[in-house]
Amino acid sequence: MITRQVFGRTGDASSQIIFGAYALRSATRVEAERTLEILLEHGVNHIDTGRTYGNSEGLIGSWMKKHRDDFFVATKSRSRTYEGAWKDLRRSLDRLRVDHIDLWQFHGLTSQTGWEKAMGPGGALEALIEARQEGLVRYLGVTGHGNRAAAMHLQSLERFDFDSVLLPYNYCQMQIASFAADFDKLIELCRERNVAVQTMKSIAWRPIGDRPAKHRTYFYQPLESEEAIDKSLHWAMGLQGSFVVTAGDMQVVPRMLQSAERIEWRPSDAEMQLLVNEHGIQQVFK
Repeated sequence: MITRQVFGRTGDASSQIIFGAYALRSATRVEAERTLEILLEHGVNHIDTGRTYGNSEGLIGSWMKKHRDDFFVATKSRSRTYEGAWKDLRRSLDRLRVDHIDLWQFHGLTSQTGWEKAMGPGGALEALIEARQEGLVRYLGVTGHGNRAAAMHLQSLERFDFDSVLLPYNYCQMQIASFAADFDKLIELCRERNVAVQTMKSIAWRPIGDRPAKHRTYFYQPLESEEAIDKSLHWAMGLQGSFVVTAGDMQVVPRMLQSAERIEWRPSDAEMQLLVNEHGIQQVFK
């Protein structure tokens, strides 16, 4: 079973591996039910979805009548306005078939223009705060892709005391000096404030590009060999106190869960560099 640990300041114990429900964006109900069973088998009790993830929220909602108490449910809004965020929240509550969401997050808040709109008067932050006050959401977070994510999360935490952050983290990503410096500052601040740190793209192989791919997820193709998945995932899991979100591909999720249960130690940077050279692993964001 996958290890559980307290999710930041929430007091809730979440599995260190979080199910990234982007994997359900085009799934059938049968496929979704099969995925749920796999999560339960491995002890995964934290689901991360989003309003823009196809039919993901609706498929998860079909589980909730029976399994609501088994899962910490997180979703996201990409809206930057007060009215738009409230519309997203009502839709998420309806599709998920729940009376509250455990973690409601800004989705992809890495543009300065979007950030100023969301955080300013009439912005989405006002909706997030009101929703928490009304008991419709328990905790608030911010997410972001790309090389600016760590710096923008630092800026967001200066503006508001969010309960969680979510951003890319893998060996290749951390070879970008500016990102690594911002990431280290972010982790230090999160530990001081007890903000939950969630990471993604742990098993990224290369950008999607124009190559045909057997597997593909948001922005990238995932690694395929057991050795490469093990080393890359275990390296990401080695970030103390953090949580790793699974790749957005249903075929890859079971392999990541099995790999997480095999973890014994974190591979060294020297081992990771050899892996990068052998498999041609690339940075996802240029």
